[in-house]
Amino acid sequence: MTDHSVFPDPTYRDTVLAPLFEGVKSHYAEHMGAINRAHLVMLAETGILPSDNASAIAVALRDIDSETDIEALTYTGEHEDYFFLVEAELRKRLGDLGGALHTARSRNDMDHTLFKLALRGRVSKLLEQALTLTEALIAKAEAEKATLIVAYTHGQPAQPTTWGHYLGAVIEVLLRDIERLNAAADGLEHCPMGAAAITTSGFPIDRGRVADLLGFDGPLINSYGCIASVDYVTGLYSAMKLVFLHLGRVIQDMQFWTAFEVGQLYVPNSLVQISSIMPQKRNPVPIEHLRHLASATVGQCDTIVNVMHNTPFTDMNDSEGEVQQLGYAAFERGARVIDLLTALIPACRVNSDRVRKTTDAACITITELADTLVRDEALTFRAAHEIAAATAKAVIADGASLGEGFAAFESAFAAQTGRNPTLSQDTFRTAVAPETFVARRDRTGGPAATALTDALASYSDMASSERARCAKRESRHKTAQQRLNKAFDALLVKD
Repeated sequence: MTDHSVFPDPTYRDTVLAPLFEGVKSHYAEHMGAINRAHLVMLAETGILPSDNASAIAVALRDIDSETDIEALTYTGEHEDYFFLVEAELRKRLGDLGGALHTARSRNDMDHTLFKLALRGRVSKLLEQALTLTEALIAKAEAEKATLIVAYTHGQPAQPTTWGHYLGAVIEVLLRDIERLNAAADGLEHCPMGAAAITTSGFPIDRGRVADLLGFDGPLINSYGCIASVDYVTGLYSAMKLVFLHLGRVIQDMQFWTAFEVGQLYVPNSLVQISSIMPQKRNPVPIEHLRHLASATVGQCDTIVNVMHNTPFTDMNDSEGEVQQLGYAAFERGARVIDLLTALIPACRVNSDRVRKTTDAACITITELADTLVRDEALTFRAAHEIAAATAKAVIADGASLGEGFAAFESAFAAQTGRNPTLSQDTFRTAVAPETFVARRDRTGGPAATALTDALASYSDMASSERARCAKRESRHKTAQQRLNKAFDALLVKD
């Protein structure tokens, strides 16, 4: 029979406390150690703790960290979580002095600081991967600036462009997503420590010093907000979601382009699996894995944000360990998506023969014929459009290529205008060639060589800027770690 007077209840232990402990113990212990050291340094520097007491606690913390095998720990119910385990060890070694480290702090401000530290490292890695993908796409776009493809709208062949131009659009979205993710990463850079439970402390704490030692840009000012506001969580996962939502659309295009009936994109053998029963099939299954992994990452990000919906504006478990674990899994899955895309896209090539056949069969250069008629025959665009439409209809009916459709064009032109065109057959062929179509789209953002070269250069500059932004944060974190180690080691020397 269960003894309901003793904590923890066995069912609560097994369903909540033990799984939570297992899920968070590694990162919890890592960042708990940093928070303990930074808080202790601050208590000593402000005189809240006498230096000899601070030194004794420092030695005990050092020994606990070195002697504890985190991975071997299992939840026994003796201590509610790793925080209480460390405090119990301090009291075992130092007696009542072991409880002095908790002066002017609470698990409330500690927990949110822990989560920010854990997220900080994960988003830093994700940004690095996203920027590496961006740079790989820029290099691929440079190499494919002149590689013609068929651009589709509404699932139908629309106009010719280049693969480099298509990738440029992907790069632009990815850079905007990286900018949003970088902004969300900046939202992690304010420290909750010193808020204590809700209202700060009656002790003369130095919140700025703790923030500095932990590598934050400064303290998060409002102490209630330190323990109640979860926008650092919702903002991060919202920004992260968009990365994979948008990449998922590109992955869907790749799935479409590799279909046998389309055949625009060729995936190399190293990324193709063969059917176990149908030897003729080349299955580009990495694209399928990318699609469901990206969707699963989007779903996990949504889950994190949705858990926060209609929660009270106060400290609550809904934003803490259990949910944070779920979020960390989104980072793991998302990292796989980005790494696989970084390998896949540069390895693929365009099937130029299929592109040419689709270009001819679908008359996708016909818009340039209409434009040419406006420029060279002084027609209105609507009249030119009617001639181009009639030409395309006749050519498609004959199963011919548009370049061989001069007779159909002459007939359509005469029917619309009552006169013969001044365009020669050679000029007509030039006008409807896909190379001409692309070359004449030389305005900002177009696929022509100069416009695309300028765009890709700007993308490189933007990627460098986002890298510099990441590097600045990383530098602050690393130098802060050095300051913390130096300040903590100074306490040890006093022992």
